[in-house]
Amino acid sequence: MPVESIAPEETQMAVAAALLAHYDRHARSLPWRMPPGSEARADPYRVWLSEIMLQQTTVAAVIPYFAKFTARWPDVAALARADEAEVMAAWAGLGYYARARNLIACARVVTEELGGRFPDSEGALRALPGIGAYTAAAIAAIAFGRRAVVVDANVERVVARLFALATPLPQARVEIRDRTDAITPDDRAGDFAQAMMDLGSAICTVKTPQCLLCPLRPHCAAHATGRAEAFPVKPPKKDKPERTGVVWWLEREDGHVWIERRGDKRMLGGMAGFPGTQWDARGAARGDARGAAKGGTPPVDGAWAALNRPVVHVFTHFRLTLTIERLLVGAGCCPQGEGQWWPLDHIGGAGLPTVFAKVAAYMMEKQVDED
Repeated sequence: MPVESIAPEETQMAVAAALLAHYDRHARSLPWRMPPGSEARADPYRVWLSEIMLQQTTVAAVIPYFAKFTARWPDVAALARADEAEVMAAWAGLGYYARARNLIACARVVTEELGGRFPDSEGALRALPGIGAYTAAAIAAIAFGRRAVVVDANVERVVARLFALATPLPQARVEIRDRTDAITPDDRAGDFAQAMMDLGSAICTVKTPQCLLCPLRPHCAAHATGRAEAFPVKPPKKDKPERTGVVWWLEREDGHVWIERRGDKRMLGGMAGFPGTQWDARGAARGDARGAAKGGTPPVDGAWAALNRPVVHVFTHFRLTLTIERLLVGAGCCPQGEGQWWPLDHIGGAGLPTVFAKVAAYMMEKQVDED
């Protein structure tokens, strides 16, 4: 029977019951979760930390970072006391580094202003640094058992298919939230939210959804059309803008490389990186001459040699092509700016974000070839 022909109360009951029954049997075991139907609540700190890490990041990528963070900073007070540079280094590789800065800020607000306790309402949670509507709803539902409407990308896809919504994204998001609200039960809202996430991650996937395994198949309007993959409707993809930049690899003859701390207001702010032109500036488009991105000054004067292979990295909103320029200096070299000499044989411990880790990997590979 098509979903549209069912009364809202009946829709809620049928969908929620089928999904929760499936979740009780097939829930993923994750380090921040409690077992399905558990009377005990999940630790709000662990739920918050996992939800921040999971923004724009897969569960598989998050699990080792979550384990490392919780072993090193087991509660919100410990994270609030942490050195910011150490937290940023531990975050390196997860991307979207503003999340790490907000993580520290939020931990300090909770510890210093809220007595070390996360608030249990969506409104109060949203007032904390780095917590938006989705994250507040997820924490309220999962950690505190509140009825909240939790919509991430997986839930968005499940609901758009469940109701075969013809409105394209992002315009459909208001309707998706309303539809999610209609099927969210009063009880077990946290389990329901996690069940929806699991369904979107493992069964109702972006490509080739496993409809035969789906507990919501009898209620799914998109499945009834025979083209579930057509939902949610998306606008045509736009080409990513191209940016270029220069990165300066300053190497000392005793096997150390110069690493700087990036300014807080720049992309990857607070992270370790190599000096270079400001490719994160909006004016750093393809075709700009070297140095056209403002503020591009090498850390020392010298005969910098450009290497013949660039490093390419794709960010969410643009594609970056970096030219590497190299200079070998003596042990007494004192570069300009805030930074430190880092041993090349321990470069993996520098906490470099992915774009700079690519630069380091290429340079280390090049040195092996030269040897």
